[in-house]
Amino acid sequence: MKEIDEIDLKILGFLQQDGRMPVSEIGEKVELSSPSVADRIHKFEEKGIIQKYTAILNAREIGKDVTAFIGVSVSHPQGIPHFESVIGRIGDILECHHVTGEHTFRLKIKTRNTQTLEEVIRQIRSIEGVTRTETEVVLSTTFEHTEVLLNDVEQNKERPLRSVVRAR
Repeated sequence: MKEIDEIDLKILGFLQQDGRMPVSEIGEKVELSSPSVADRIHKFEEKGIIQKYTAILNAREIGKDVTAFIGVSVSHPQGIPHFESVIGRIGDILECHHVTGEHTFRLKIKTRNTQTLEEVIRQIRSIEGVTRTETEVVLSTTFEHTEVLLNDVEQNKERPLRSVVRAR
């Protein structure tokens, strides 16, 4: 695939805002025919730039009231591949990042309540090589961005915030 050009960035931006936007509408916005836009989108998919299409759910509305971040320490670097191979099997874990600093991994969790959070922590601690966990429970969320900024111009642009329902 050729270098990503400005039209590609616009197409990707529209798809990030609304993954269900019709190709014809995107074509009108970027002044290309629908087949040309569809071809570019197909190339993004083949190249892995677009990994999947998904819906963003309001976790609280479906009963996932607790968000937490868990720092996980693994005893030895040799234990990292094993941890990475099993951590994704635990439900309620949304993200797993191998990080620098005090912990080896940082996990993001959304779960029903503190009892289900405790069960997730128990499962994490039972993984061979895990020596320590540190949990931070989120009290409120100001915003959660889901869109990746696509160019330097956007870095300085004000980002629209997706509204987050706060618990009070």
